Amino acid sequence: MVNDNIKLIFLGDITGRQGRTAVMSYIDSLEEKPDFVIANIENASHGFGLTKKNYEQLREAGVNCFTSGNHIWDKKDIFEYIDDAKDLVRPINYPEGTKGTGTQIFEIKGQKLAVINALGRVFMPPIDSPWQVVTDEIKKLQENGVEHIIIDFHAEATAEKICFSKYLAHTFNTENNALIKGFFGTHTHVQTADEQIYEGMGYITDAGFCGAVDSVIGMEFETSLRRLSTSLPERYEISENPIAQINGVEVLIDRTKTTQIKRINITVNNKEKERGDSGEG
Repeated sequence: MVNDNIKLIFLGDITGRQGRTAVMSYIDSLEEKPDFVIANIENASHGFGLTKKNYEQLREAGVNCFTSGNHIWDKKDIFEYIDDAKDLVRPINYPEGTKGTGTQIFEIKGQKLAVINALGRVFMPPIDSPWQVVTDEIKKLQENGVEHIIIDFHAEATAEKICFSKYLAHTFNTENNALIKGFFGTHTHVQTADEQIYEGMGYITDAGFCGAVDSVIGMEFETSLRRLSTSLPERYEISENPIAQINGVEVLIDRTKTTQIKRINITVNNKEKERGDSGEG
């Protein structure tokens, strides 16, 4: 009997060199390889944006799809390669005409799986509302024969994430057929402990982040302290402490629903696992 279940790993915001190194060694160390790996990479290059060099490194290491957020534009070379990157999605609710795309479709085990990226609006920079944009996009994907949809909702407020996920599940999932198989929050870099399967959809409010443990969500303590305690401008510096955490979720998807979800929360010593990452910090 053919096993057409899809084992998918979603990794929270990769932050700086320590996050990249940890993720690459983690994927390499997996005895049972997943069918698909999605990672949020908006902080992957020195904490802000993604260089082409780092993008290619992570692709080679086994990341199949790259989601992002409000920092995706912070490295200038993104504008040179985003239109050609068929595995990279930027938030779909940027205005029409923005470079890149908010959705990518992949074929896994003969099944169509789409990944959508969207930005929240609560406590976030001004952006088009995701509610109608994402709803319309899901309808188009459904008409195109897509069987599975994964959403990375890059947002600050937990209530917005929970409400949006429930709205989409109620709108598109039924008891016997869940179109949306995963709704994973990103942005806060702090993993929540509420992973669950809701209406056949794997859910977590925030997947967490991949980066230095001894840090302030990936940034050095001292610079963060000065900026937060004085309210004066201070350039954030990425933490280079080699003890790194890997946060995310692993889900198992069958033809009709998500059947399993579990959190990934492990710590690695990058000094013991360096792979010669020469990209930007």
